[in-house]
Amino acid sequence: MTKRYRTTAILAGIGLAASFFYVRAKTRRAEQENPPQGKFVDIDGVRLHYLERGAGPVLVLLHGNGVYSKDFETSGLIEAAAKHYRVIAFDRPGFGYSDRPRTTVWTPDRQAALLQRALEQLGVESAIVLGHSWGTMVALAMGLQAPSAVRGLVLLSGYYYPSVRMDVAALAPPALPVIGDLLRYTVSPLAGRLLWPGATKRVFAPMPVSERFNRFPVWMALRPKQLRASAAESALMVPAAMSLAKRYPELKVPVAIVAGTQDKIVDCGHNSERLHERLPDSQLRLEPGVGHMTHYAHPDEVLEAIDGIAARVGEPVHVRTPEAEALARASESGV
Repeated sequence: MTKRYRTTAILAGIGLAASFFYVRAKTRRAEQENPPQGKFVDIDGVRLHYLERGAGPVLVLLHGNGVYSKDFETSGLIEAAAKHYRVIAFDRPGFGYSDRPRTTVWTPDRQAALLQRALEQLGVESAIVLGHSWGTMVALAMGLQAPSAVRGLVLLSGYYYPSVRMDVAALAPPALPVIGDLLRYTVSPLAGRLLWPGATKRVFAPMPVSERFNRFPVWMALRPKQLRASAAESALMVPAAMSLAKRYPELKVPVAIVAGTQDKIVDCGHNSERLHERLPDSQLRLEPGVGHMTHYAHPDEVLEAIDGIAARVGEPVHVRTPEAEALARASESGV
């Protein structure tokens, strides 16, 4: 090895070491500032964290990729829904404060089975299940696996059918063994922080980024543990949709589908409209001029979709409270 290459290797090693200690410090600080706010349940050696609010019919919330249950809290959906429902928002495996053992490939079906057992342990016999983005595939898997326990589904901005995804190659490497571990503890969190503003603008476009989302703790999403889960789900996205798509006609529960017509993450026509056409019992709500974050853009329509499913399965439909109306107006204005 020449002196030049040796110097380069030494500098690279110093850079990686410095980034490792910086990432570790930011991770510790993020967890200190955002300790778990909910409860834990242990299922087959997997520890799941969940938030629980309110009373009434059970409503389960399943977040998308890259975030955790806090996303439903910052959007205001938990607060609004908890006025009339018993809301249980899980950190899906590997996100937030939930475990994600490497011994399992966490497909939507695997996650659905785990969450169903968790609900049974919590004494929940049946629930309405809402999923956003990647979480919609887990919600659909729950509806397919346990139609007697899932009373209905509310699907927000979901990815339901396989398509060419150029972002998979860029997002999946942190899930790789060895090299992925090196990336997650050094380079990937720093790159993720640099890309965060642009990525956030894209998921909200064409609307401005909600002020509520600015309260989401960025470094909680960039911790090495969560980056591994996010990368794994990016890699699983296409094969998961391919597997589930064959079974959609078997779904026996009512479904409410909500999607933004200007979604830049998942194409509305290829996914939401197509799913609506193929499901035996579904209703479709399209939100003109809205992107991927439907629960921030129009929370009132999301709540109405939940109420619609509740009415279909025999739960009383309530009149929207002034607080929920205020939340909807505030979200629409970006407050």
